[in-house]
Amino acid sequence: MATATLSEVMVPKSKSLAGKVALITGASRGIGRAIAFELASRGAAVAVNCHWNVVRADEVRDEIVSGGGTSEVFQADVSDRFGARKLIEDVIGVYDGIDILVNNAGITRDKSIRKMTDGDWCEVIETNLNSVFYCTSATLPKMIERNFGRIVNISSFIAQGGNFGQANYAASKGGLTSFTKVLALELAKYNITANVIAPGFTETDMLGHVPLEVMEQIKQRIPMHRLALPEEIAKAAAFLICDGDYITGQQINVNGGIYM
Repeated sequence: MATATLSEVMVPKSKSLAGKVALITGASRGIGRAIAFELASRGAAVAVNCHWNVVRADEVRDEIVSGGGTSEVFQADVSDRFGARKLIEDVIGVYDGIDILVNNAGITRDKSIRKMTDGDWCEVIETNLNSVFYCTSATLPKMIERNFGRIVNISSFIAQGGNFGQANYAASKGGLTSFTKVLALELAKYNITANVIAPGFTETDMLGHVPLEVMEQIKQRIPMHRLALPEEIAKAAAFLICDGDYITGQQINVNGGIYM
């Protein structure tokens, strides 16, 4: 068996994503936006998906293009099975395939279970969990045909530790982790990996409505006493995509120690 040279061991290099196509759902803001920029910086052509905020999605695309990258905006509601599958069809129509799928789109509708309506429950499940099935199942034929694929699903530490008023969100993200494990088992033979990133509290619009005093309480719960930056989550995604060839069915926690 051939062994690596000393220089190969000591100077590891991340793989370039030149020639690869990445689709990030919910990429107009927050974690999705950061992942779009990170993958573009590594050479991937980036399909930026948004539901309604086309202006911000256009800003992401324009910044990628101005930096010498390749990107297009694809507006679609991924919680709708027809919209999600049309999104995949449109991206493949432009780029002739999808090599990297990051299922990031997510929403919250926080209420205690006693006050939560059927609509609150279903809307979160449809956006956070059902969309991942719709987008992934539509993407797989091309990945299998090419014998290559990298799937990264964005979950949350809330699925592990729970959080008051977020039964719908926790259930959706927990289901996402279980779904990913099955993907990993079924797709390994096609050189397709599937992994989960579970961020902790992160500086995004999703936390923008939290009162200052509550935010301070949240930070005190975190051993590192700060929120994550979206770019830190993006680095974890890039690691799985670029360097995680032998990593599949796993969950990486990027949470500052709030859940161990």
